[in-house]
Amino acid sequence: MNITSAEFISSSPNVTLCPKDLIPEYAFIGRSNVGKSSLINMLTERKKLAKTSTTPGKTRLINHFRINDEWYLADLPGYGYAKVSKKDRESFARMIRQYATQRQNLVSFFVLVDARHPPQQLDLDFIEWLGDSNLPFVIVYTKVDKVTQREKSKNLSLLKDKLSESWEELPLIFESSAIKGTGRDEIMGFINATNANLG
Repeated sequence: MNITSAEFISSSPNVTLCPKDLIPEYAFIGRSNVGKSSLINMLTERKKLAKTSTTPGKTRLINHFRINDEWYLADLPGYGYAKVSKKDRESFARMIRQYATQRQNLVSFFVLVDARHPPQQLDLDFIEWLGDSNLPFVIVYTKVDKVTQREKSKNLSLLKDKLSESWEELPLIFESSAIKGTGRDEIMGFINATNANLG
């Protein structure tokens, strides 16, 4: 997919304040410091579209970006950041639940999982919740350039084994590296094909 335009539209504290036009929307979410902003910038080929930070937990709102005047990319707060207060964590969780269940034009979640670690319970719990809620999603395995091929394969196998305990058919998994551009064609191709099927 060729990105001709990518612009920041708004930051919303809850789903009721999100943009009103109902073009297809794809939501990016994952644990804090999973590389979400870097992935968004890589996919849109805009170095500073999403603000990156060395401090986890930077995203506190639902950030909307309009791509090619055809679809929205929504950047959601990272979950599981320990230094955020319990009250804030609960507030983020409530915001994400309401967004996920009430956003009419949401087509799919992209759940980002860090390739550097074995499966984390927070990721597994969120994926399980999406399944229980009948919400469509795919997984993006981030930072594959940061691990050896052996480590990546080992952690990915562990993730698939864990998912197989609950899922008869495994969700689609994309491998990505924001630095090397790995996975961009596959992820953007998925969005392009999905938009085409929406008709």
